[in-house]
Amino acid sequence: MDIQSIKNRFGIIGNSPALNYALQVATQVANTDLTVLIVGESGVGKEIFSQIIHALSPRKHNPFIAVNCGAIPEGTIDSELFGHEKGSFTGAVDSRKGYFETVNGGTLFMDEIGETPLGTQARLLRVLENSEFIRVGSSKVQKTDVRVIAATNKDLLTATQNNKFREDLYYRLNTVPIRVPSLRERKEDIILLFRKFAVDFAERYRTSPIQLTEEAKSMMLNYPWPGNVRELKNIAEQISVLAEDKSISGNDLERFLPKNTINNLPMLIGSGPMSSGQSEFMNERDILYKLFFDLKKDVTEMKKMFLEIVQNPSNIPSVSHVMEESYLQDLPTARQQEHHTHGNIIPVTSQPMLLTENREMQDTILVDESLNIMDKEKELIEKALRKHKGKRKDAASDLGISERTLYRKLKEYDIED
Repeated sequence: MDIQSIKNRFGIIGNSPALNYALQVATQVANTDLTVLIVGESGVGKEIFSQIIHALSPRKHNPFIAVNCGAIPEGTIDSELFGHEKGSFTGAVDSRKGYFETVNGGTLFMDEIGETPLGTQARLLRVLENSEFIRVGSSKVQKTDVRVIAATNKDLLTATQNNKFREDLYYRLNTVPIRVPSLRERKEDIILLFRKFAVDFAERYRTSPIQLTEEAKSMMLNYPWPGNVRELKNIAEQISVLAEDKSISGNDLERFLPKNTINNLPMLIGSGPMSSGQSEFMNERDILYKLFFDLKKDVTEMKKMFLEIVQNPSNIPSVSHVMEESYLQDLPTARQQEHHTHGNIIPVTSQPMLLTENREMQDTILVDESLNIMDKEKELIEKALRKHKGKRKDAASDLGISERTLYRKLKEYDIED
C-alpha cells in the first residue's frame, strides 16, 4: 500500500518529508514481528502509527489493545499487564488475566513506556526476550505471542544514564525506531490541518467553516504549538464554536492562543497582573538582564581597544590611559593600585589591563576581570544610588525593580545608602 493510500485510510493530513518517512518506516516494518519504539512529543499522533502497523500486519484480525502506562498506578501495573492469582494481594478476590494473556496473537501498544517502574521493566524484558511471563502471586511460567509497540515523549537514552530506565530494555524496545515529527517541524502542514479540522467541526455543529486571513495564517505558522496536532485541533474547535465572524483575523486568533506561549520574551514590569512572588522573581530577572547587557558592552569595548593596540602599537600608552579613564568613570568603586614594572608605573584596576614590557607587543598578558554576578549586581545598585543621591525610589525605577526588592538587596549586600 502506498503512502497516500495510508493517509486516506487513517485520515492523516500532511506532506512534510519527515512525516512521509515515518509512514514509510511503519509500512515496511508492519509485516514483521519486530518490536517498534515510536518517539515524539505529546500530541503528534503516535497511537495512529501503532494502529497503522497493526492494520498492515498479519495480526490485523487479532486483538489490538492500547495501554497508557503512565495512567496505571505503580502498585497495580504488574497485575494489569501480567495478571494475578486469587489472594495474591489485598483485593484480589479472583484470578485475573493480564494484557499479555488476553492479547495473545495480537498487538499491545504501550504508550508512555518511560513511566513504567523498574520492577515492571524487568518483567517486560523477559516477555520481549523469551515470550514468557508469570502472573502476580503465581510460580507458573506462561507463554504468550504478543507484538509490542511502545511509545514515549521522553528521551529514554538519557533516562538510562540516570538509572530511571533499564538500558537492556531500551535497546530491546528500540529495535526499529520511528520518530514522529512535531508540528513545528512540519509547518507546511499547519494550514492544511486547520482547514480540515474547521470543515469537520462546521459539519458537526452545522455552521459555516471558519477561514483565516493572511495575518492569522502567519500567526499560525509562527506559533510554537507545544501541544502539536492535538492542540491545533482543540483551538480549531474553540474558534469554530465561539467565533462570531467566520473570517478570523490575527486579533481574533490571538484571543484563542495561550498568551504565555505567544510571548516568549521577558515580561516588563507593570505589563500585567502578577502575584508578589512572581513580581519579585521578574524584578530580579530584569537585574540579571541588565547585568548581561552591561557585560556584553564591556567585552565589546575591550575587543575594540585590543584591535586598536594590535593595529597601532605606538599608541599603547595613550590607549591604556583612555582605558583607565573609561573604567574609572564607569566604575568609580574600582580599587586602584600602583604596579612597578621595569621602572614604569602602570595603573592597575579591577578591570582587565594590558601589561606590556618596554612598550612593545611582547608577552602581552590579558588579566581577566571577575564575572561574578553578585559582584556586578552590587556595583550596579551602588551606582544607581549614587546617581540618584540615595533616593531609593528613583534608584529602583532606574534599575527596573521594585522598591521592596531594592531594600532586600541593600540588606543582602550590606549596602549603606
